[in-house]
Amino acid sequence: MPHLTVEYSANLDGRADIGALCHALLRAVLSTGLFETGAVRVRAVRCEHYAIADALAENAFVDLNFRIGRGRSPEEKKRTGEAVFVAASSVLAPLFETPHFALSLEIREIDPDLSWKKNAIHSRLRGR
Repeated sequence: MPHLTVEYSANLDGRADIGALCHALLRAVLSTGLFETGAVRVRAVRCEHYAIADALAENAFVDLNFRIGRGRSPEEKKRTGEAVFVAASSVLAPLFETPHFALSLEIREIDPDLSWKKNAIHSRLRGR
């Protein structure tokens, strides 16, 4: 488990390559060496309805919610967050040229007693 959910405002259609963002984030997560390949998920959710700041139509956002299992040190979590944030900032750099864009990231640890998983991908990738 690390699951990285990208929520983004619908007005980014045609202004940001969300598919490229997802792939850049996947590479960033894997580059840390802290997560098993078969466990990583990056997904994007387009938000059709939103209200941002002063409600200008140009205002846009990308919010990164990164859920990870326990077992990583504070330094490892910080290093991971920095890698993910740099990757997102790089892909989304043109949006920062306007005063209408906000990017955020939060890492949350999942309580293992309240998390259930079943993953057939692991056995395939581990068998390599």
